Amino acid sequence: WFQLLSPSFSELDPNKVKRTATSLSWHPLDYHKLAVAYSCLEFQRAPKNMSFDSYIWNIEICNKPEMTLKPISPLVCLEYNHKDTHILIGGSYNGQIGYWDTRSGSQPVQMSATEHSHKDPVYKVIWLQTKIGTETFSASTDGQVLFWDIRNMNEPTKRLVLDPSKKGNRENALGAVSMEFENSMVRAKFLVGTEQGLVVSCNRKLETTDDPIVCMYSGHHGPIYALQRNPFFPKNFLTVADWTARIWSEDIKESSIISSKYHMTYLLDGCWSPVRPSVFFTVKMDGTLDVWDILFKQKDPILNLKVCDEALYSIRVRDKDSLVCCGSQLGTVRLLKMSPDLCTLQKNEKALVSEMFERETKREKILEGQYRERHQMKQSSSVEDEGGKDDMEELLACTEREFFETVEAEKKKIKDEEKERRSGMFCFQD
Repeated sequence: WFQLLSPSFSELDPNKVKRTATSLSWHPLDYHKLAVAYSCLEFQRAPKNMSFDSYIWNIEICNKPEMTLKPISPLVCLEYNHKDTHILIGGSYNGQIGYWDTRSGSQPVQMSATEHSHKDPVYKVIWLQTKIGTETFSASTDGQVLFWDIRNMNEPTKRLVLDPSKKGNRENALGAVSMEFENSMVRAKFLVGTEQGLVVSCNRKLETTDDPIVCMYSGHHGPIYALQRNPFFPKNFLTVADWTARIWSEDIKESSIISSKYHMTYLLDGCWSPVRPSVFFTVKMDGTLDVWDILFKQKDPILNLKVCDEALYSIRVRDKDSLVCCGSQLGTVRLLKMSPDLCTLQKNEKALVSEMFERETKREKILEGQYRERHQMKQSSSVEDEGGKDDMEELLACTEREFFETVEAEKKKIKDEEKERRSGMFCFQD
């Protein structure tokens, strides 16, 4: 199924102090170039003398990087611009955004101003494929999505706070760790995966709506590390979090339509195959790569491959190709070549996957309807119970009043009788 390529390529990071390969980005045109971001993701545990550098590698020449990128803070994410492939955008651990032009050297061309940047690490940056190709947006665990134009990065052009109450309160905001925007879709919606295990659907055109948060999808128990729409069926998207991988339909908010089993170790990243709609990949904390084909199995992977002994934090498949790269906790990046079966579209595969998604979506809609019906009946029953409770309390109060009124009447009657008796005795003596 797989062939490990270029053993020397597994020793990429030339620094003695090892860092995690947090993000991978293939060059859109030159398939030999791979940009890798390196950082330490453990809060306040960065080793002394840790390098901040990230690199662009030529996979044909593995002994040294083709170019070094020198940010002022370690890069957590890094992406090539598909419009101008000399330009890369990076999100830093300190919350700043910067971009590089490979024609201009190792230093960033421009960085965002600290006071207008994120306050936490930037976990995802995405280019908008506009005519100019200068617009991008970023997501961070500070609960904000910021929109930028690299022609002027002094401050963001727009700002969205991921507050579920939709009041824009940063104290209530959900921390973002992943993000997805399908440029080919006409709609302006994008998805954000949060630390709290929710997927938030947002409207990119903030200036034309009073409600930028469209809806939320719940189901995971921890941070959503990977979030990607199916390239063939963009209404369905993949999430990787906690111990599971899940596939969702935009139409179902309460639950996923397909879910893997619960694994014994954490899943840390995942992505769809760019050429096969039924295939996706996940990497785990135990250093394994799992390959899934939902037409054969939904709960278990069809292949489990031990890539290394340390945790795998990132994975990226080269577009329209058979190469998979995985980045590890110690900064090693390994290339694997898939067999033709895994990277060749099968007969009727698109139709079968479409039927599966439609069937599972209908099933979940029926289950969701039944759940809502039971919930409404329970609420109605609860209201009736509350009404009955109020009636009982009123009856008890009324009975109590009548009891004390009767007691008082009896006391008065006894007093009157005693008074009359004493009065009669006085008259008899006289």
